[in-house]
Amino acid sequence: MLSMIFGDAVVWGSLLGILVMLIMSAYFTYLFIHNSSPDEHK
Repeated sequence: MLSMIFGDAVVWGSLLGILVMLIMSAYFTYLFIHNSSPDEHK
């Protein structure tokens, strides 16, 4: 039982880390696109 809980914690930790990286990269890409063309979205 303990090993199953530990395994799930490791899996969820990895998924959370990947999710945070994807959100951060998408956010910076969004900022870069909107900052590179400031006159189009006013």
